[in-house]
Amino acid sequence: MTNATSTSTTYSTPGSTNGNSLIRLEGIRKVFYTDEVETHALSEIHLDVARGEYLAIAGPSGCGKTTLLSILGLLDTPTDGSYLLAGEPVASLSAADRARVRNRQIGFIFQAFNLIGDLTVYENVELPLTYRTGEHALDAAERRRRVTAALERVGMAHRMKHYPAQLSGGQQQRVAVARAVAGEPLLLLADEPTGNLDSANGEAVMELLAELHRSGATICMVTHDARYAEHAQRTVRLFDGRVVEDQGKVTAGSHATSVS
Repeated sequence: MTNATSTSTTYSTPGSTNGNSLIRLEGIRKVFYTDEVETHALSEIHLDVARGEYLAIAGPSGCGKTTLLSILGLLDTPTDGSYLLAGEPVASLSAADRARVRNRQIGFIFQAFNLIGDLTVYENVELPLTYRTGEHALDAAERRRRVTAALERVGMAHRMKHYPAQLSGGQQQRVAVARAVAGEPLLLLADEPTGNLDSANGEAVMELLAELHRSGATICMVTHDARYAEHAQRTVRLFDGRVVEDQGKVTAGSHATSVS
């Protein structure tokens, strides 16, 4: 695990300069075009996220939460505006370059788990690591070390030979979290991670995310549930594609450059 250094943290305001920023969005707009209509999904989004911060993105259905998370995760590109990830401009990367950055620097946790049914738990967690090539390639021994450590971290090492259909929903989401952290990413993105779970399993997953944050992870989580947003240090609320509220909780925290 990367050693975390305890620092006094002040979260930046939109448009400010902060050397500790992992994410900086300036003037982000997203417009979806059809033959007859333009849909403005995001309008003038300015957002800084510090390393080691836990941010909830909240708001009603259709407000732009998932669109914003897709841009943060390089699954989509903005119509206008700039996006710096760890100080590097990423808004205009090619599809291939976006895929490389996603694989090396971003971990995803989806509402629907998105596990592959004919792969074992171990193989599901290992799969993204097999796509790394060149100087970032991992040999079988290193992949095994990372997969085993990730599964132990989420309490699923004893299920590594099972298939997704043999697991409960809560167990599947734990495997999805292991898959996200095995790559030791700079950033974890969670899209409604409790949406398909009952309240008990939902709370268990939220506690797992809290533990990852305490160990230094930077997390951006989309949720429509105010109870789960309270787990985050800071909540940004969207309405009609705009930031209408930014509730930051300034605390002292530990910051790390990767989740390992």
